[in-house]
Amino acid sequence: MPDIFLNFPVKASADRVFEAISHSEGLDNWWTKSSVVNPKMDGIYSLDFGPSFNWQAVVTKFNINDNFELKMTNADADWNGSKVGFSLINQDEYTWVNFYHVDWPEINEHYKISSYCWAMYLRILKRYLEFGELVAYEKRLEV
Repeated sequence: MPDIFLNFPVKASADRVFEAISHSEGLDNWWTKSSVVNPKMDGIYSLDFGPSFNWQAVVTKFNINDNFELKMTNADADWNGSKVGFSLINQDEYTWVNFYHVDWPEINEHYKISSYCWAMYLRILKRYLEFGELVAYEKRLEV
């Protein structure tokens, strides 16, 4: 199965990064249009990306300031069963973010688009944490 891996530094503490990737306020500032989350192991996440894109996931890894993973349970067919995760490594004033989206069924057009979109969204996460930038949901893939 094809996978997506992206690693990058963020000039922010691991606790700030963890909050941004695992709690509603953080997620809604860089990825989702809105979300309702239960940030704990086996917690259910409702992820709203607009009409017809109300997806669900379950937390499969939750180690505060260390790693976080969601298994997609109700999403686009290509995303169902895939896992989106983050491993964090604190180093001086930086946190290294090791991101992955694994268990794609195949390399298809959606996989290629998602690879690009993840790079864009993770750039927004970095700028949100480092500079407090907020980008309207509808414009996130344009910046």
